[in-house]
Amino acid sequence: MSLKADFEKIAEDVKKLKKRPTDQELLDLYGLYKQSVVGDINVGEMGLTDLKGKAKWKAWNSRKGMSTDDAMSAYIALAKEYISKYGM
Repeated sequence: MSLKADFEKIAEDVKKLKKRPTDQELLDLYGLYKQSVVGDINVGEMGLTDLKGKAKWKAWNSRKGMSTDDAMSAYIALAKEYISKYGM
């Protein structure tokens, strides 16, 4: 399987976790996912009242400069860790 195919499969598998990961774990996955799919962040920072949006923005922005392939590889590794931890 190609890296992209592995990434797409594991992204679907993560949706089937038996238990919900912590907010921080979800943010880590989100940042890597967005970096893999979109690349460097392309939206402005959210306002002070949008706490969820601001957290997601920070998670994605923290991956700025990471290549798509590196982000996909990191996402796959992290997702496998969470699948092992939470079950599917």
